[in-house]
Amino acid sequence: MPRPLLLFDLDGCLIDSTPAITGSIRHALRELGVAVPPAAELTWCVGPPLRDSLATLLVDAGDDPARAPEAMDAYRAHYVDTATTLTAVIPGIEVVLDRLALDATLAVVTSKPGEVAAPLIDGLGLARWFAAVHAPVADHNAEPKAVTLGRALTDLADAGGPADAVMVGDRSFDVAAGRTCGTATVGVTWGAGSRAELVDAGADVVVDTPTALPDAIGSVGFLRM
Repeated sequence: MPRPLLLFDLDGCLIDSTPAITGSIRHALRELGVAVPPAAELTWCVGPPLRDSLATLLVDAGDDPARAPEAMDAYRAHYVDTATTLTAVIPGIEVVLDRLALDATLAVVTSKPGEVAAPLIDGLGLARWFAAVHAPVADHNAEPKAVTLGRALTDLADAGGPADAVMVGDRSFDVAAGRTCGTATVGVTWGAGSRAELVDAGADVVVDTPTALPDAIGSVGFLRM
């Protein structure tokens, strides 16, 4: 019987990147000369593809959403300089990863470009738990989370298929990707998404603390047998 394959979203699930993300979004909008919302109004941008969020913000500011690629370039230049110092590992998640890695293969599936995600994961000391980091390339296109997850499942096929996999994340996009790709799903509420958002998206289980993750993943696995 294959080991379970546990696929983790990055932002809001393993790390608290909200200050780095909202700060870089505000910098990008400022560079484009458009209205800059307060950081507290930008937490919804943590999780979805960056291009989509920036395009929405440009429309809200009465600007042209076609400028989203320009905003992405400004965002990334700022983010690279600030990400490590403004990002923290979720308290308690490392102990949980230690426990889960005893019986499962772990990987990251993120909407953050791989050129940014992999060094950040390494710099924060998380790389040792993960067999791979699956992410879009750093272009100007918005890759749906289900596409990234599907590629991860293909690349990790030797570790098991969708029936042996659980997608863990804090936003509806993570749950929807898991449902599209045929994995079980566990939603976590310590990130940007609410319990209501995760339940509405169809998460199999929703948990409020990292320490609840092992039991939640075990119960989902049992339910899928």
